[in-house]
Amino acid sequence: MKSNHYSIFTLLREALRGQAGWRPVWRDARPQPAYDVVIVGGGGHGLATAYYLARRYGIHRVAVVEKGWIGNGNIGRNTTIIRSNYLLSGNIPFYECSMKLWEGLEQDINYNAMVSQRGVLNLFHNDAQRNAYTRRGNAMRLHGVDARLLDAAAVRRKLPFLNYDAARFPILGGLLQKRGGTVRHDAVAWGFARAADRLGVDIIQNCEVTGIRMHAGQAVGVETTRGFIGAGRVGLSCAGNSSRVAAMAGLRLPIESHVLQAFVSEGLKPFIDCVVTFGAGHFYISQSDKGGLVFGGDIDGYNSYAQRGNMPVIEDVCEGGMALMPRIGRVRLLRHWAGLMDMSMDGSPIIDRTPVDGLYLNAGWCYGGFKATPASGLCFAHLIARNEPHPVATAYRLDRFGRGAVIDEKGMGAQPNLH
Repeated sequence: MKSNHYSIFTLLREALRGQAGWRPVWRDARPQPAYDVVIVGGGGHGLATAYYLARRYGIHRVAVVEKGWIGNGNIGRNTTIIRSNYLLSGNIPFYECSMKLWEGLEQDINYNAMVSQRGVLNLFHNDAQRNAYTRRGNAMRLHGVDARLLDAAAVRRKLPFLNYDAARFPILGGLLQKRGGTVRHDAVAWGFARAADRLGVDIIQNCEVTGIRMHAGQAVGVETTRGFIGAGRVGLSCAGNSSRVAAMAGLRLPIESHVLQAFVSEGLKPFIDCVVTFGAGHFYISQSDKGGLVFGGDIDGYNSYAQRGNMPVIEDVCEGGMALMPRIGRVRLLRHWAGLMDMSMDGSPIIDRTPVDGLYLNAGWCYGGFKATPASGLCFAHLIARNEPHPVATAYRLDRFGRGAVIDEKGMGAQPNLH
């Protein structure tokens, strides 16, 4: 079943027909005996991988297997921020590739993902942070990425409601990437699912992988709660569950799983026109199209697979918000949720073949998973189809930890909980 092509004409037609002609966005497919490629994980990365396998590499016999329903994992549990303001040469080309894909995504998949390039402003509060952001901005510009360093007066003109006069951590300026911003996370999942379905990809929901079948040292398919599904190649795109699924093939990954909480307030009149990050603590905030303040902070301090939050992190995030913007103290918190972060040892992702033939890995996204969605899908599809890394993802090899070629963006060493 093919979905309609969305346009102003289809909107007008359905308005005249009482909205009675809309079709399901994608098929609820049943598993076939075998596919050329099976992607484990129906989040943003898995769906994007399936889409690019079909669209760019001509591989249409693809299945995406998801243990729950589309949009129930991390793709629906984040704070919607996109950016490419990185420092290291192993990261900047990849995330800039993702930013460029975001800029053309809605036309590419024929779906309104609500891409809003409202800007991302990272505040700094001391001379050392100013020097660090100056270095980062220069690195970005050397790679052709937009970056602008603002002084305190410029920040105050842009965001007059922040705490400037009585702040424990005075705002001295910020690094602005104007092309950064936000994207509606649910729409990304729905859009990629619809676009992949239109190209013949089977999206199989409520189908949990319980094992990876091996033959002569090669992955030949996956055992699921809906039976065995054969595969020429298997791609793992399971976010916080990557370690558990990889263990089914006898692999031990350099990854820890932690919970990351996010929050949204009651709806307010528009007053924050960009994404703002607090340099004196891990706090970031933006305002949704509905008016709610969307914000978050650090991961929980212990390993967990639970998709729920706890009070210490709520207190820490709220303290950061009050230090930056005291006026939010009277705003009511509407809800909060949590996603599973697959924290790698150096804070950077892994897109690579595994030691098991026919088994490919996309994991270790830490805090950067959502913003990476389109580039992650493209690079993982390239790896699976061509059996070689995409040019912008050559640094994301699994063996870099053994070779000492880590990509430590924050300079925290081999401590996943600190990235």
